[in-house]
Amino acid sequence: MSKNDESAPSIRAGVIGLGIVGGAFAKHLVAAGVHTSGYDLLPANLAALIAQGGRACSSARAVAAGADIVITSLPHSAALESALFGEDGVVAAGRPGLLVIETSTLSLEDKEQARGRLASADIGMLDAPISGTGPQARTKDITIFASGDRAQFDRARNALAYIASSVRYVGPFGAGSKMKYIANLLVAIHIAGAAEAIVLGEKAGLDPATLVEVLAGSAASSRMLEVRGPSMAAGTYATPMMKVDVFRKDLDIIASFARQSNCPVPLFNTAVPFFTAVAAQGMGLQDTAAVISVVRSFADREAK
Repeated sequence: MSKNDESAPSIRAGVIGLGIVGGAFAKHLVAAGVHTSGYDLLPANLAALIAQGGRACSSARAVAAGADIVITSLPHSAALESALFGEDGVVAAGRPGLLVIETSTLSLEDKEQARGRLASADIGMLDAPISGTGPQARTKDITIFASGDRAQFDRARNALAYIASSVRYVGPFGAGSKMKYIANLLVAIHIAGAAEAIVLGEKAGLDPATLVEVLAGSAASSRMLEVRGPSMAAGTYATPMMKVDVFRKDLDIIASFARQSNCPVPLFNTAVPFFTAVAAQGMGLQDTAAVISVVRSFADREAK
């Protein structure tokens, strides 16, 4: 959408959580000509919003006071609790009719509880997590799994289209989170699988960069091989698309979801210890591609 899109100025959007993903949301909204305000704990993230043409606010409450829809992109449930229900949170703005679009990967129980409390203040909420990495969010190459009241989704659809390449309505509230848990289950398995394949190729005498390039163009490819394979081959993970520590939080949520669904997930359970091990090596702030370092250590141990 361009800044000349007649529908854009009619939307007043707020973004709470201006990190890699939330900051990308705000940037795309501003670029589309949407009146965009935002709040974050880090002054650098607020400065980036101002530089892009957005309005920095001193609190979540101030964001809600000047917005029709508020998008939250937060690292954990405690941050959501503070942003929505704290002394300077969204509810404190007293804006009945406001719509909150929650895009974080959090437990469904926490999101459902938040929805109920917001409803008591006549504030709507959509559960709308994303599929994609931070760099993908920057290029708008993400999918949104939106769930909740259909009329609320229709109200939010245009704004969501400014920040994602694909916006999918997947059903009643909570279906979006369930879809995200399953997507991340596959992500974990695919990352571990890509690491194992690359290390096997290395041990067989193949050039890892060539291996990734060839496999990525074959029937054996996966999005994780395409996105993280080059980093795995080069052994460079310091610039994270998804930090290991953050992803481990997601893995805990997925494991709980699987237990509640009474569904065995043996491949997922095999993949999880690799992420635990790489965090134990002090690499929790690096990208999840660092899992290959654990696989390489196993291979080196076997070679001795």
